Amino acid sequence: MERMPSRTGDLTLRLRRGVVAIAAAAALAVSACAAPGGGATTAPASQAPSSAPPPSAAPGTASGEALQLALASDATLGSYITGRDGMSLYIFTKDHDDKSTCNGDCAANWPPVTVTMADDATAGTGVTGALGTITRDDGTMQLTLGGHPVYYFANDKAAGDTNGQGIGEVWFLAGPDGSGLGMGGDGPAKTPCPPGDRSCY
Repeated sequence: MERMPSRTGDLTLRLRRGVVAIAAAAALAVSACAAPGGGATTAPASQAPSSAPPPSAAPGTASGEALQLALASDATLGSYITGRDGMSLYIFTKDHDDKSTCNGDCAANWPPVTVTMADDATAGTGVTGALGTITRDDGTMQLTLGGHPVYYFANDKAAGDTNGQGIGEVWFLAGPDGSGLGMGGDGPAKTPCPPGDRSCY
């Protein structure tokens, strides 16, 4: 006598077939998401967002802020001009024809004093040189004093520092009228620029 399949066995077989079908459908869905153009929205993980703060601007380079030039005095050097936070200003004797020749590495060591417009800067008491502006190679506007573009020195760390005076015999503190202090041979000995030292020019 032939045995009839039990209902329990039949139900088990159907459940197994259902599980296989669900697994196959899931595999197809996963492969569709991973395929190009499959609509995946996962962002690439090639670069993590940087948590480092942006480099800070050199004193006096913040555009749109009022800047008043002031007069400072040194017992040896005499009177010279300062910019933002009382930091010393310098001129570069290689600048000519209303153009700055200090760019790239030079500008990193001698940050130019930049403004958004000429009216951003004013002359304080004792500053006699006329204020003006030039356009730098990078398109920014640099302040001039007595026709000379003016700069800070990266190695000056506090108000009253004059570490850039005479460096390379081309960098001089800006005097009240914009001319360089000690350029005519008067004043303290100048510091020669070692060959290849990009802190000079």
